[in-house]
Formats: sequence, C-alpha cells, structure tokens
Amino acid sequence: MEIFTTMCLLALYYGFFCLCKLVLQKRDQSCYMLAYECYKAKEDMKVNSDSCAKIVMQNKNLGLEELRFLLKTIVNSGIGEETSCPRNIIECRNSTIEDELREMDDIIFYTLDKLFARSTSISPSQIDILVVNVSMLSPAPSLTSRITNRYKMREDIKTFNLSGMGCSASLVAIDVVQNLFKLYKNANAIVVSTESLAPNWYCGKEKSMMLTNCLFRSGGCSMLFTNNRDLKHRAMLKLKHLVRTHIGSRDEAYDCCIQAEDESGYQGFRLTKYLTKAAALAFTMNLQVLVPKMLPLREILRYLLASLLHNLSTKSQKLEADDGDGVKPNLKTGIEHFCIHPGGRAIIDGIGKSLGLIDYDVEPSRMALYRFGNTSAAGFWYALGYMEAKQRLKKGNRILMSGFGAGFKCNNIVWEVLKDLDDANVWKDCIDSYPPETLVNPFMEKYGWLNDEYLSFLRLDFSQLFA
Repeated sequence: MEIFTTMCLLALYYGFFCLCKLVLQKRDQSCYMLAYECYKAKEDMKVNSDSCAKIVMQNKNLGLEELRFLLKTIVNSGIGEETSCPRNIIECRNSTIEDELREMDDIIFYTLDKLFARSTSISPSQIDILVVNVSMLSPAPSLTSRITNRYKMREDIKTFNLSGMGCSASLVAIDVVQNLFKLYKNANAIVVSTESLAPNWYCGKEKSMMLTNCLFRSGGCSMLFTNNRDLKHRAMLKLKHLVRTHIGSRDEAYDCCIQAEDESGYQGFRLTKYLTKAAALAFTMNLQVLVPKMLPLREILRYLLASLLHNLSTKSQKLEADDGDGVKPNLKTGIEHFCIHPGGRAIIDGIGKSLGLIDYDVEPSRMALYRFGNTSAAGFWYALGYMEAKQRLKKGNRILMSGFGAGFKCNNIVWEVLKDLDDANVWKDCIDSYPPETLVNPFMEKYGWLNDEYLSFLRLDFSQLFA
C-alpha cells in the first residue's frame, strides 16, 4: 500500500513538474514587438498625378485605349499626390544593378538606423535573428549579408531571405521569427520588409500586367521583436494568433498573380480575373481557423445558435450564403482595430464590406494607400502607424492584420496592444491633415479629354505630350 501511495505521489509530482515546465516554456515563446520604423522618401522622389502621367507617356508601345486604361486606373486607385517612386522610374530609364541596390540600401538602412536609434538598449550586436523579405529582388551576396556587413552583426546570427512571397510577406517573416523563438530563449529579432520597384517597371501594353505600374510605390519597414520577458514592459504589441492559408495547389489560384513575359517579351507581373475569387476563398478558409481562436465564447455560441435557427428556417443552403444577416460572426466582439493591407481601394472596400466594417474601421488602410500607395508587404505598418498617430491604440485593444500574397496565400495576425500608443512616427508631419475632405483624384479635372470617344481611332506618339 505504501509503495502504491509513493508511486501515486511521484506520478503527481512528475505531472505537476511537466505542467510547470510547459507553462514556463510557453511564456518564453511569446513574441513581443518592441518598435518599428517606416520609410519616408525624400522630396525629390515624390510623384503626383502629373508626374505619373509623364512617366506613363514615355511608353511608346501604348495606344490611346491602353493610355486611357492606365490613367483611369491611377485616378480610381485611391492613391494620392504624395507617393514616391525610385529615381530611375522618375527619370524614365532602365535600372542598373547600382539603381537596384541603392533603392534597397536607402529603404533598409534608413529604417534600421532609426530603429536602432530608437531602441538604444539593443545594439546590432545583440540581434540573434534577421529576416528580410523582398519579393522581386534576390542579389548575391544577399540583402541580409549587406545588413550584417553594414552593422557588423555577430557571426552566429541566424539570417533568412524571403522572396516571391508577395504583399503578405512581412506576416510570413513574423511567423518565421515566432517559430524560431520557440528554439531560442531571450532572443532578439529584426524583420525588414520592403519591395524592389527599380527593375520591375512594366514596359508592355497588356492590361493585366499594367496594374502594378499604377499601384505600387516605394516603402518599407523594419521591426524589432523579442521573446525576453524582462523586456515586456517596453513592448508595444504581443502576438496572440497567426494563421497562414496557402491554396497554391489550385492551378487558377497559383496563376492569378504571377511574374511572366507578355507576347512581346516584356517582363511584368500579371494579375488575372481569378484573383478576387482566390482571395475570397483563401480569406474564408483562413477565418474558419482564426475566428474560433479570437472571438469570445459567447459570440461563438451566438453565431452557432443563429446559424442553426437560420438553417431550420430556410429550405436552401444557397439562401444562407446570400443572406448574411444574423449568420455572420461579429468580429468586433474580439477585435477593436482592423489593419487591412492597403493594396488598392477595391481590396480595402471588399474586405471591409465582407467583415461588416464601417468607414472608421477601414480609414487607416485607406489613408495609408492614399498617402504612401501600395508599398507591398510594408503596407500594414503604415496603416498601423496611422492608428498610433491618431491615438486609437489603447492598452488591451486587439488588432487584426489581414493580407494576401502571390502563390496564392492569405495570412492573418492578431496583436494585443500592451500600452497606450501615441507616437506620430512616419505620419508626424501630416497626421493633422488626415483624413482629407475628399479622396477624389484631381487628374481627370485637368485631363478629361481622355474620355472623349471621338479620339478612340487615333494612335499618337504621346512621349512629348507633357514636355
């Protein structure tokens, strides 16, 4: 009997020990964001509607119909008059390797210099993990090697270069950091997120490949993370949930957003009509996993009960899909702020409508798009910066970041705000003027002749039009 009691006590102690070890291990695996810095281009890199038109006109392959398409897309994209482009595009010349590396150096070193200056207690030699995501450029030596050399980082630093991941790549990079934090205790990590535009200007006339010229602009962000609990008091955000969905096994989804050559041999990025369907499918599949994790139990029960009653009262499952009233979960019961990737007005409006959001909820993404354009994977952080500059982020709030990327993938992250945030960051010089009274682009007021139908038969040399 005593032996049995002793064995039971030992088993109990062992179970308690394992439980404590598991809890402590999970605490060490937390991912905290300490700081982030977004890129703000110099004045000589800014492009407004007039300068965009002049750049477009340099393409002698364009007829009037292609020209109309491009300029109308620029007007309706939701992009404002103060976005930025690489210098070789502004100067209408092909890029050299020097242009491409200079573009990366300007963005990466600008944001990292500011990040290290802001986080004075963490020096480059204390960085254990470095992840860089640039989808459209992969030089040798790698971009992580350029950073390591510039800041003289340690020999045992773990470096990773992510390419081809698209506009949600920074969320993928954070997932890499989160998983590495499970292996390394008290580690510090940096994620650098930007995109290479200098060598990727499309010079052909295929409409599905022209869109990237209209939407993408210069931008980038560097972020500092840690799993060191001693630094929690300095952290801004804590990663709560991260869900990645990849539907690349479907051919149409894989091909809907792809780098390719057109019939004339011009290289660009093709966006097909299936893109919206792929985005809707991936987003739905992702939320099916994420929603039960981020919503309170009462809302999940309400949704299940409402869905059951709705199914009983309808004869067709198709009606359920068409009627969203009463059968959609209320995401605002678990999320206070929504950070939709500012990839374009249609993306922001479409996701906002599907989630039942109001103008206040999508305002940060709209303003990030308007002020900085589609900065690819860095776009999330301009929208987050807007929330912070407007002093919306309070301790205990939760933020949902939603983005899509080539492949095709959908990634969502939920953050918890750890303290009241009020840094104006990259918005410092202009936040008081946002939101503007109107987002209407002034271009058509000046160039309304593009809508004149009697010009449709013309094929002109537009290269000197704005000289």
